[in-house]
Order: sequence, then C-alpha cells, then structure tokens
Amino acid sequence: MQSDQLNAWRGAERARLLALRESQPAPLRAAWNERVTALLEQGFPVLRTLTTGLCWPYKCEFDARFAMRTLRAAGARSALPAVVARGQPLEFREWWPGVAMTPRVFNLPVPDGTEVLQPDALLIPPVGFDERGYRLGYGGGFFDRTLAARAPQPLKIAVGFEVSRMPTIHPQPWDVPMDFVVTEAGIHAVEADRLRRVDVAECVRLSDALFAARQAGRPMTGRHDDSTEAG
Repeated sequence: MQSDQLNAWRGAERARLLALRESQPAPLRAAWNERVTALLEQGFPVLRTLTTGLCWPYKCEFDARFAMRTLRAAGARSALPAVVARGQPLEFREWWPGVAMTPRVFNLPVPDGTEVLQPDALLIPPVGFDERGYRLGYGGGFFDRTLAARAPQPLKIAVGFEVSRMPTIHPQPWDVPMDFVVTEAGIHAVEADRLRRVDVAECVRLSDALFAARQAGRPMTGRHDDSTEAG
C-alpha cells in the first residue's frame, strides 16, 4: 500500500473505530473498564513498584486512573504525557490526584511543574489494535517516537476494548508492537508476531520476566525485537 493510500485508509479506520467506541452505551463501557482494571491489577503486580505512564481518558477510551489508584496505594509512581514539540518524543510528568494541571493538546490536562520521569511501563490506549499486537493511534506518531528513543524499552501494555480490534493496521517500519494487549475479553501476550491469550498467572510470570530481562539487557526469545524506528 502506497504512503498516501495508507494514510487515507488509516484515517478512515480511525474515524470508524472512534465512532464505534463512542456509540457504546456508557454502562457497558463502564463494565468493560472495570474488567480491564481488574486484569491489570491481577496480571501485572510488577507495576506496583514501578513508574507507570498513563493517558488521561479521551473520546470514551479506557480510563487507567482507577488502576493507578490501586498501584499508587502499593507504592507505584504515575506520570502523564506532555507534548513538548511537534516531531519530538513525549515528556512524562509525575501525576497524582489533586495536582495542579493545565489543559494542553486536545484540551487534555498536563501536570504543572512536577518532576519529569522516565516510565518503566506504559498503559497505552489504542484507537485500534491488530492481531499482531500493533496499535493504531490518533495519528500524531508521538508514542512511536517516544518508544524509539527509549532504551531499555518500557513494558508496553495496550489497554482498550474489543470493539477496537482489527485484522491489521498494515504496520510500517516505524510502528512499534505492544508487549501485551488487555481488553475486557482477557490478557493477550504479543508473541511470535501474534496475540496469544494468557491467564493471570502466566501474565504475572511473563511480565516479571520481560521487565527483568530488559533491565538486565538480555534479549527475550520468541518476542518482537525491541529495536524500533521513529516515524
């Protein structure tokens, strides 16, 4: 697919998936949110000791603040992204409930003057996600550039709903696959270029091992290569 065709196709898919997500009844989305929150809390105890980046909820996407409340109570730190400049990686600023914030890009709030952190893990909401673990975002490329600039890679956890699932995003060299995709249907590990459903116990083992290996600079066999390119 040529670049202009790909951009047009992704734009149309982005609009379709956003409309589909926003059309879901609010009580149903709330139930999905509770389920994803529970899976995060049960499947990723490693996050209790880490700094985790999350996104302020936008356009009816998963609200990670509920999961962060539990993680923060266990000792974790949390950070929200800020757009520093066009074409640059995101900056993550420490966030906690009640901190002073200012609306920025998309009118999303950003903490004022708090410490800039490098998250050990990221909870990334997709507009769409595909069967190989790639995510379709809002089109700015900010997360791809952010991940390309990080070594070691953080734990990359896509958090969303099954209505956002799609066969493929037609990934390009700059697209970065996730490590896990969590929806109301369950936890999926991204392995051998595909999504594989795992239970909570296996997720605990896999996420612990993956984080430890990256911190130690060891490769993980059977997973996506951690090397990335910026888009």
